[in-house]
Amino acid sequence: MSLPEGDGRTLPAARKQRVSRAFDLSEAGTYAVDDAGRIVEVSAQAELLLRRTAAELLGRDAHDLLHRGRHGATLPRSRCAMRQPLITGGTGQGELEWFERGDGTLLPVSWLVTPCHLGAGRTGALVIFYESAAAVPAQPERVSASASMSELDRLALLAETTTTLTASLEVEETLHQLVRLTAPLLADWVVVDLLTEDRGVSRAVVVHYDDGALVHREDLEGPMPPLPEESPMPLSRALRGVTATLTGPDTYRGDPDSGIAVAQRELFQATGMHSACIAPIRGVREVLGALTLGRAGQPWPFTSDDLLLVEDIARRAGLALDNARLYERQRRVAETMQRHLLPQLPAVPGLELSARYVPAPRASQVGGDWYDAFTLPDGGTALVIGDVVGHDLDAAAGMAQVCNMLRAYAAIQQESPAVILDRLDQAVGRMAQATMATVVLAHLQHTDDDRWLLTWANAGHPPPLLIEHDGRTRFLESGHGPVLGTGIRPTRTDATVELPPRSAVLFYTDGLVESRTHILDTGLARLRRHAASLARRPLDHLCDVILDRVRPAENDDDVAMLALRVPTAAP
Repeated sequence: MSLPEGDGRTLPAARKQRVSRAFDLSEAGTYAVDDAGRIVEVSAQAELLLRRTAAELLGRDAHDLLHRGRHGATLPRSRCAMRQPLITGGTGQGELEWFERGDGTLLPVSWLVTPCHLGAGRTGALVIFYESAAAVPAQPERVSASASMSELDRLALLAETTTTLTASLEVEETLHQLVRLTAPLLADWVVVDLLTEDRGVSRAVVVHYDDGALVHREDLEGPMPPLPEESPMPLSRALRGVTATLTGPDTYRGDPDSGIAVAQRELFQATGMHSACIAPIRGVREVLGALTLGRAGQPWPFTSDDLLLVEDIARRAGLALDNARLYERQRRVAETMQRHLLPQLPAVPGLELSARYVPAPRASQVGGDWYDAFTLPDGGTALVIGDVVGHDLDAAAGMAQVCNMLRAYAAIQQESPAVILDRLDQAVGRMAQATMATVVLAHLQHTDDDRWLLTWANAGHPPPLLIEHDGRTRFLESGHGPVLGTGIRPTRTDATVELPPRSAVLFYTDGLVESRTHILDTGLARLRRHAASLARRPLDHLCDVILDRVRPAENDDDVAMLALRVPTAAP
């Protein structure tokens, strides 16, 4: 790691003098963070001061792990003075902030944050801190975080809640962030009950803040009894959209009026909560569920002021969850439509065929990838792999149109792949919705002298991979032309190869080999290496392993694959 400015080895004289006045560096701890705020280097003195090992620090978000208010409450990022230099790329210092040590005690620190170079073109910040003599409180009698919050702190928390929860369009991630925002700042137990699409109830989240960690209690999660229509009990009222309520175990000690009341009594018994807030989670059109914040290890009960804050947080969570649900519903519709459009593979004597389709991760939208295989009028087999540009319902709908038009042209016209792609290109240009697509169309013919000939044309798509039985591989890069839908009328050409006995050909979309973190050439090289090692494996196994080993872990695109293998030549 290089220090900021200067020659990369020492601080400039003026800054060095300023640091010397502010810090006794022999007693100071230091750590470096990357531009995302994660700790990447740490000194031995920092380990001693923080009572944490390097293994417990490296890779962790410094703000989330260390920075606290004077009473130990988690600080909203919007209230973190130490983050400002990281965001602006400047230098900042302060006389008193609080770090949480590994044993849970608080360390008052004076600090300096300044930019630094981390090597390999990366930038970050160097944090220098030491124990401040300005305020070393007796460790601590922790008071209610919410009770001690100023109005400005509350507004900052609500602003961060809105910003954080609306940043994701994924229900599980939204719930995860909701837990992080509320525990342990407001409670040491967080419970979220959600209404399902069939109006059942599911206990989606039960999390306990225990000794500095968020612990999921999966044994307390799962389906719940039906929601009663008239029950006056707090959770039932919240799930029907009635106002938030302060409650505790005494509320559920009487005779239960419903299965949900029984489940709530068991929850209080299992968690030891002595005080709780239960607030409805409302979407734009309907109630989505209920948020329960409970205190067991924290001795102070919730107050009416707390209740108003929790109700506001639940309202903001409802808007975020409503958006996430609508998004996931649209995605399921598009994915279902896409899967239904994918064909059953034909049975071709002597030929093995296998195909795979994997949708994009839930954080992304559905794409327009597809494969197709069908028998041609002359007895040959058409093989198609394609990708319509885009990641939404329009892409899925465009995929359906392009796929069907290609089938029609190939099945009716006795023409070569290049001619058919040219006709398809003209048709795509006339579609009402502007569409661009990459496609490989191949014709496979079994000749009278027992040869298998593959003829193909490629419209801007990654090249098919030929995998010979002895492990030799090569990409079929001939016959390449521009993508469909550009408005340009190129001259497209065909290419032909004779497939060696027992060889395989793999068609695939770019989601298999490309991601945001590495270039296409890297993915192609990895595909070729793994395919060579699988040359003699059954075709289905080859497809499964390639998906598992080649598809980038950080991939945010869907993947379609189509593979064929020809038989051994007749003697």
